[in-house]
Amino acid sequence: MVSEIRLYTEQEFHEKAQQYSAVLSSRGVSVNIELIEKLNARFLRLNPELSLCVDADGLWLAANGMKMQPDWKAEVGRLKRASLKSEMIARACNLAEKPQLVDATAGLGHDSLLMAHLGAHVTLVERHPILFTLLEDSHQRAQQDAFLSSVVARIELVFSDSADYLKNLSTTNQIFDVVYLDPMFPQRDQNQQAVKKQAQVKKQMQLLHLLLPEDGEMDLGDNLLDLAQKIAKRVVVKRPRLAVFLANQEPQHQWQGDACRFDAYFQHDLVT
Repeated sequence: MVSEIRLYTEQEFHEKAQQYSAVLSSRGVSVNIELIEKLNARFLRLNPELSLCVDADGLWLAANGMKMQPDWKAEVGRLKRASLKSEMIARACNLAEKPQLVDATAGLGHDSLLMAHLGAHVTLVERHPILFTLLEDSHQRAQQDAFLSSVVARIELVFSDSADYLKNLSTTNQIFDVVYLDPMFPQRDQNQQAVKKQAQVKKQMQLLHLLLPEDGEMDLGDNLLDLAQKIAKRVVVKRPRLAVFLANQEPQHQWQGDACRFDAYFQHDLVT
């Protein structure tokens, strides 16, 4: 886990940067704030190491000349086009029933945002302090948006390891309608060949892959399936279309798309 990181900002946003630094410090990350004259693309290219930056649009993760934040406001167009009929994820997660849903693999939170827009009440779980703080910042900014405010009111953020969170739900006999899993690295197909995601998605996730390396901090998700099945009536796993089953467990139902699929596992004996 990243325990120390540099944060670049201009004098105008120094106070805001200090606030982010205090939050990250409370979550175990030491932040070294560095004031610079101009935070722009040229500066980021000249300073390619993994870092944070703060500007008028909030907190960003930066590296290799790029910067990224969850940016939920940029998803508004997608949300306005979405419907229960048009979205495969809506059928897979039974969103028409407005389920209580745990997203145990948060990523940038875009799927959670879509599911909340379509009616789900979402608990979004993330264990990495930097990624969680980025999500928290996007959630807070979305609360000020006329369109998104009612959507994010149905999203609760939980700073926790997903495995620990699911175990605790099981221990306390709490049952959810759906647990949603979308592991960041489901890269192998049935022939053990690397599964290539769409280039646009791959570029969007490059910085997260630097923050959460596959061979280090990122859970491949296999251990979450069994835990999820103990507390959810339905577990839905998003996979690239040709990827192997999560934990090598064949699903009971699938929804197939051109680029991805949703594998479903049902526990009909669970009752709320």
